[in-house]
Amino acid sequence: MKLYVLGCHGPYPPAGGATSGYLVEHEGKTLLMDCGSGVMGRLMKLWDPAELECVLLSHLHFDHASDLLVMRYYLEIAGKTLTVYVPPEDQSPFRELLCAPAFDVRPYPDTLTVMGLQVTTLPVRHPVPCRAIRLTDGEKTLVFTGDTNDCPGLANFAKDADALLADAAFLDSEWTDQKPHMSASGAARLAVQAGAQALYLTHLPVRHDPETIVQEARTVYPAAQAVRPGQVIQL
Repeated sequence: MKLYVLGCHGPYPPAGGATSGYLVEHEGKTLLMDCGSGVMGRLMKLWDPAELECVLLSHLHFDHASDLLVMRYYLEIAGKTLTVYVPPEDQSPFRELLCAPAFDVRPYPDTLTVMGLQVTTLPVRHPVPCRAIRLTDGEKTLVFTGDTNDCPGLANFAKDADALLADAAFLDSEWTDQKPHMSASGAARLAVQAGAQALYLTHLPVRHDPETIVQEARTVYPAAQAVRPGQVIQL
């Protein structure tokens, strides 16, 4: 399994950057996790969007899903329909925008198998319905927290992950229990509790140097690192 980082900032991208978007490759096929601002152009450097197996959306906030609106034009021109999975609880106006011939929008089922990967999800703490996503081929496991604050059950959901891609949107000095995201050290504590083999910090705020985020996480999980656009992670 390979993970290609297309975008990793939030809630908006830096100049020339992109928000949440991750291409997962397995057995010669690909799926996309999230499709935020700036992701479509970066995806097209690596893979034909019309040949994706599906899109897994953690949630429907614009920094995680907005580029699907322009991908729609590409798919319509190509005459293709792409399956998009969303949290079943979400009935937002954005979901209605996705209900076009280019997309087959489906709620996450209890169990899903795609391109040889077992996909499971967990509801997490965010102002709108959001799911953490776990992908495994039976040997290697990738867990993406989506957007969440500290969340009961998340450490068990991420247990023994080979790679934990974790929301780290705040420094400790900014964070409270009422925030919509974890802090860097909170993401690190999650990795320790889960016994994750590797921690990759994401949803990086443009207002901070990523190294500042990383240094706070490393006080708890010394091997923590921030993802960067263009990075390829081999599991």
